Amino acid sequence: MGPNDFISRLPDHILHHIISLLPFESAVGTCFLSTHWKHLWRQALLDSVHDVISMEAAIEAIQTFLDSFDEHHRPRNKWGSIFEFSHTRAVLVACVSTNGALQLDFSAGKQQLPRPFDLLLELNLVSPHRYGYLWRREENHPLQSKQPSLNTVKVKSLYLISVSHLSNMAVSSLVPNLPFLECLTISKCNGLQSLEIKEAKGLRKLIVFDCPQLQSLSFEGSRLESFRYRGNLVSFRFRVSSSYNAVGLLSKCAVVDFRQGPLTQWKWDWNWNWNIPRLSQYYYSLYNEKHCSCADEYKCFHSFLRSIKVVESLTICRWFYEMLLCSSGDTEYYLGGLHELWWIDCSMERESINALLCFLKLCPFLERLYVTIDPQCYKLPSTEKFSALVIPDKLQYLEAVKLEGFADEEKEILMARRLIPLFEEKNPVIISKSHGKRLKHLVKVAKLEKMGKYPYKFKVVENVDQDFPDHVHMNI
Repeated sequence: MGPNDFISRLPDHILHHIISLLPFESAVGTCFLSTHWKHLWRQALLDSVHDVISMEAAIEAIQTFLDSFDEHHRPRNKWGSIFEFSHTRAVLVACVSTNGALQLDFSAGKQQLPRPFDLLLELNLVSPHRYGYLWRREENHPLQSKQPSLNTVKVKSLYLISVSHLSNMAVSSLVPNLPFLECLTISKCNGLQSLEIKEAKGLRKLIVFDCPQLQSLSFEGSRLESFRYRGNLVSFRFRVSSSYNAVGLLSKCAVVDFRQGPLTQWKWDWNWNWNIPRLSQYYYSLYNEKHCSCADEYKCFHSFLRSIKVVESLTICRWFYEMLLCSSGDTEYYLGGLHELWWIDCSMERESINALLCFLKLCPFLERLYVTIDPQCYKLPSTEKFSALVIPDKLQYLEAVKLEGFADEEKEILMARRLIPLFEEKNPVIISKSHGKRLKHLVKVAKLEKMGKYPYKFKVVENVDQDFPDHVHMNI
């Protein structure tokens, strides 16, 4: 602690009281202040439940808590519980926030060696009023649970952290009782091999991060606004229903961060159904079906391109795009809705730059480009697909480019020289950030121009951080 940090020197029970007076999100944020503060919010806002017999008993207690949750008439420190299991030494931290986010975190207890398991989540969602139509669910839905009480908190976001073979069945039993779910996040689940999500009509966001043993991901539901994935390239199988003839299966955001490379066997199989509602009270009919059977890589990659065609924000690795192009040939798909692109590569050699410039030809309305060099990113064996020089197309809507992770300024300048033509007649706005240093702005130096040298150079500029923040996907 710092010598002037008098607040942290207060007894814990006083700090607990201070934290209990904060809004929930601010109270949780205190965990970043220091190591001492890391778990204070849990001690202040969550009940401790010892000697829990089974995971099922804990999940039942969580359901009871949600059913009786009353945000306006309840003790200030009742935001959830910390369950300590008597036999396995496992710990479950369960809490709910004011914005309807439920977090189930199994990472706090003693971590055992991961054992392989599958996770099946059969959602039971109330179909929302979306895309101009009111979708309703059949009253006698086979997964329909009891009707929620008046006090039941409407859980809109569910965070599942470090689910294991000991907790997967209990988690599966809770999910059907969350009918208002809009966002599902699954992260750091060691041992998870297969993830299957069903009956997800109404789910808007799906996030799957850092599950190192994952081999397949299956999804059945309505068109997603956002899909974010970080990990190996595994087998994806999506069956997506839409209330109109959707051009793309994702409407706003796509993160396909495959820096870890592909598994030996994988596929990208995304199908969709065009659904036109009838006057029936409970059903909508299937009017037309479009699909990709993904019998080979050619179809997998065309399926991928169709799925992201209208997204506004995209994160993608160069090696994946290069393999895409080598498998499917030149593509006619254009990403007409794309405004922000985060491009990840392991190096910035000539072929790497050519690959980026080729991809930018598919993005005529791009406004912001972020390029990150990560030496740990998977490197695809040379395909010589981008050995020839690529002349970039001008991007009339491009506002700025941000470079990060480059080894030195020489490589930054090399990239900048290739990107400047993208700005047409406008002054190029190219920002660089290397190894946590301050941001630098590409500027034109008249003295260098008079000397007949390349006139552009990176210089540190004050207050440039506020105007050029990191890509929204970089901090998730």
